[in-house]
Formats: sequence, structure tokens, C-alpha cells
Amino acid sequence: MRAILIAAKELAFAKTRLASVLPAAERAALAEAMFRDVLAAALSSRKADAIAVVSSDAALLEMARAAGARAIDERFPRGLNVAVAIGTARLASEGASAVCTVLSDIPMITGSEIDAVFDAIPEDRAAVLVPSRDFSGTNVIARSPADVIATQFGRFSLVRHLDDCRERRVACEVLRLPGAALDLDVPGDLYEFVRASSTTHTLNQLVRLGIAHH
Repeated sequence: MRAILIAAKELAFAKTRLASVLPAAERAALAEAMFRDVLAAALSSRKADAIAVVSSDAALLEMARAAGARAIDERFPRGLNVAVAIGTARLASEGASAVCTVLSDIPMITGSEIDAVFDAIPEDRAAVLVPSRDFSGTNVIARSPADVIATQFGRFSLVRHLDDCRERRVACEVLRLPGAALDLDVPGDLYEFVRASSTTHTLNQLVRLGIAHH
């Protein structure tokens, strides 16, 4: 079984690095819009047998259930990597042989990009890493088996994931994907996203917030 795992922070704690341009309520609304776009992309994947969301946010978990995805409640915020470990263990216990973990702040990702990640897994004991635009972070990671390495999301995670694969002799593929590469962390990312143009919940929300214009 191949599974997609979307990891999402509580809306109240999301996107703190955008505080200089957006107050808390607007950051939460933007984070929800991004989550909706990522969930829609996951649902359109043709290669995944299961889709799950791990979060401590009740509203996001309810959206996942309503869309037909599995909701994995981490109960309280424990940090992204712990949340992913909880979700991965749950999916592995249910028979997932490969898990593709997708962060919830990459609203330009598509189902076909996720399928490309599954297709790129080179062999049974392997990982595929999709880097952020600046090539420092990891926005998507697929692992087969699901726990072949631990995730190390955070600053410079791409190098840490590559080092871990090397040390554990895990085959590793770095796959650059334009949609998945654009995460929205700092104000400059918002303007880059608007310039890219899209039919997304995220763009609609930025229009409402006055950051984008029709």
C-alpha cells in the first residue's frame, strides 16, 4: 500500500514568520487555505492507495474526514517530526509499504507531482526528497519502507536527510518539482506565489487579504 501523509500544524501556531505582514487570524485563514490546496492535490493522486492527515488541529482533522482522508490526531502539538513519526507508524501498522509525506504549506503541489514522487522511488529501501526552492529544505519526502529514515524537517533538512540516507546506506533520489518547491514561509514567498498565478484556495485568500489582486 502506498500512502500520502499530510503533516499540518495547528492553525493558531502556523506561519509565524508572516507576522510582519499578517495578524494571527489572517495567518490562520491562509494556513487553512494552503491545507485545502494540498489536500485537494493528494486526493487527485492516481498512485496513492490511502491519504492521511496528521495534526492536532480539530478543524483540519474534520476537513480531512469530510474529504474521505484518514485523520490521525496527535492530540497536542509535539513538533512536525514527532507528528510525522506518529502518522508514519499508524500507516505502517495498517500496511503502508511506502509513505509520501507532504507539508501543508506548499499549495502549488499537484497530484501529478505526488505521483512523480512515487514513481521516482528507486528501489525497496529508498527515499525520494523534493527540495524547497532555495534547495535547503525538504518539502516532500517519500520513504520505502515507511520508516527507513526518520524525518528531520526544519532548517537545512535536505542536507540532513541526504546525510542520513548515506549513513544508513539507503538509496536516495533528489527530485526537483516546481509546484512542490514553493513553500510560503516569509513575505517574499507570498509575492512569488501571486506572480506564479494559480486557481487555488490560497490565491483566493491572498486576494481577500489584499496581498493579491484579480
